[in-house]
Amino acid sequence: MKGTVRAARRGMSTDERRREIVNTAAVLFDQEGYTNASMDELAQAVGIAKATLYHYFSSKDQILGEIHEEFIDLLIARHQQRLGAAALREDQLLLEAMADILELMETHRGHVRVFFEHHRELPVGAREAILAKRDLYEGMVESLIADGVKAGIFREADVHLASLATFGMCNWAYQWYRPGGRMRPREIAYHFWGLLVQGLERRP
Repeated sequence: MKGTVRAARRGMSTDERRREIVNTAAVLFDQEGYTNASMDELAQAVGIAKATLYHYFSSKDQILGEIHEEFIDLLIARHQQRLGAAALREDQLLLEAMADILELMETHRGHVRVFFEHHRELPVGAREAILAKRDLYEGMVESLIADGVKAGIFREADVHLASLATFGMCNWAYQWYRPGGRMRPREIAYHFWGLLVQGLERRP
């Protein structure tokens, strides 16, 4: 079995090996905490020598930056792809943006926790780059809400506060969400979306 794993790893490209390390690190940081997890533990979890790990990443900080990049790049790419592929209304786009964040709780749980809890540990240069991408993505969501107001789909509202409410609902759900619970992430997205767009008020 070990020989099969080693053979498979020998066939990996550099990018594939780096991705494997980053994904394993995200899981480890989720379980142990970024501060507590060591490069020794990460090398053991990946199944490579520590010296080999340093061949791909010079430090734990660099891996932390890669986890942040993967998470925010996924959100941006999914939203941009949706804008280019289908003529969805702004309320539908908002639902899908919320679902993107919530579904990553299931597929990239470690990435989610690291992104929201460990941005302060990023080196200054990496932190600035991630903040710029985060601001870009938040601006995309704010813009679609503003477009929805202009189109008459949403009522007149403070667009910035509406976007903050959207992220406030979604960004911290990972703290209480558990896989296998009574609702899947997309179902939670529908409920959150309904609360945001329609509110709790009972209408005729």
